[in-house]
Amino acid sequence: MPFQFPSFLLALVALVAGALVSLQAGANAELGRALGHPLWATFVSLVVSLIVAIPVLILAHAPAPTIPHLGEVPFWAWLGGVAGTIFVTSALLLVPRIGATSFIVAVIAGQICVSLLMDKFGLLNLPVKEISFGRLVGVCLVISGMLTVQWFSPTAEKSEGADLLSPRAEEPIS
Repeated sequence: MPFQFPSFLLALVALVAGALVSLQAGANAELGRALGHPLWATFVSLVVSLIVAIPVLILAHAPAPTIPHLGEVPFWAWLGGVAGTIFVTSALLLVPRIGATSFIVAVIAGQICVSLLMDKFGLLNLPVKEISFGRLVGVCLVISGMLTVQWFSPTAEKSEGADLLSPRAEEPIS
């Protein structure tokens, strides 16, 4: 039987991963400013992810994928890369405008709401986990926390004539 990590240790790893997501949002926003356009930051961030993943695959001795079975994969299994691209792009576009806290708390609320549905209905081939009263209360607390953060956050300054995909000229690159 393989070694089982204690659940508190797994939760700690998830906590660190969540902290890194917050850092990722700020780092990508700065990268977008430095590169002159936010979409270049998305591209560079994903290329760096690939460069980091390759040695990890090698160190983990991960076997090569079974390519003949790729045609059997459901369409939604390919959407992880799309979701990653949307997240990275959203972070670098929105964090400079609404702040890291407002962005991350909204991301977490969205993740929790969809995760609750994924558990309830066993979406994406996950095991079904019923919605208990405690879980529902927890989700409502997170949503109310998100609304509280948004309500008490300063409003984003409007850039004259700039759309969401344009770099923010008023932020100098240092």
